[in-house]
Amino acid sequence: MNYELICSKVIAVTRLTGNFIRKESMNFDAAAVEFKGLNDMVSYVDKSAEKLLVRNLSKLIPEAGFTTEEETINTKGPVYNWIIDPLDGTTNFIHGVPTYSISIALYEEDKPVVGVVYEINRGEMFYTYKGGEAFLNNKAIRVSSRPTLADCLLATGFPYYQFEKQAQYMKLLSEMMQKSHGLRRIGSAAVDLAYVACGRFDAFFEYNLNAWDVAAGAYLVQQAGGNVMNFTGGEEFIETREILATNALIDGEILEAIKRTFNS
Repeated sequence: MNYELICSKVIAVTRLTGNFIRKESMNFDAAAVEFKGLNDMVSYVDKSAEKLLVRNLSKLIPEAGFTTEEETINTKGPVYNWIIDPLDGTTNFIHGVPTYSISIALYEEDKPVVGVVYEINRGEMFYTYKGGEAFLNNKAIRVSSRPTLADCLLATGFPYYQFEKQAQYMKLLSEMMQKSHGLRRIGSAAVDLAYVACGRFDAFFEYNLNAWDVAAGAYLVQQAGGNVMNFTGGEEFIETREILATNALIDGEILEAIKRTFNS
């Protein structure tokens, strides 16, 4: 398979869907919001965007399966599978906060081969493919080269359900605030990961995320020279729903704090 060609076609599909989301944002009515669970919101924009993505991605690899956030389709392909989030940052979108994205990953035999994250309102297309580099709008990107936590800017997300780990998490945030240049909470994990990949953030950590939140962004970080792991340092960050993505230089400092905090 020509991964670069597939990636270029995914970018075109993503941009088309992004145009739809941007147009809908101009006249969006918050009354159209539904709740899937506690603080877990969805709108017709999420669902329509997902259907648009599925329809167009299906043309690229007809036999591929899909894992989708809004479950408009969920199938398992024999070799290839798409993992997509049509609107990562739905809460931002609903409240008119202009940071949200589309996240698309293609897996081949359970390994990522294409990753695309489109930050819609900034028009920033992050993408990578097997055998290539990581890019932002046609320019190659790399993770930062800051060697110590004290010099770094970190990103995280706050749990909006399953609060049983909240006390430990707040303890970890307090420590990271004191040991770094600060913490940011943008509201789209896909964007957080893309920002690690291009060096804006030096690390990102969060728990309770799903495959569609992180699959594309994590691949971007890896292809840009960074490391991605779970909270014990293992590779199974999707399975354990814990993710730490770094510039590959500050892993030890953050991972030690995470292990100490969550095991205390």
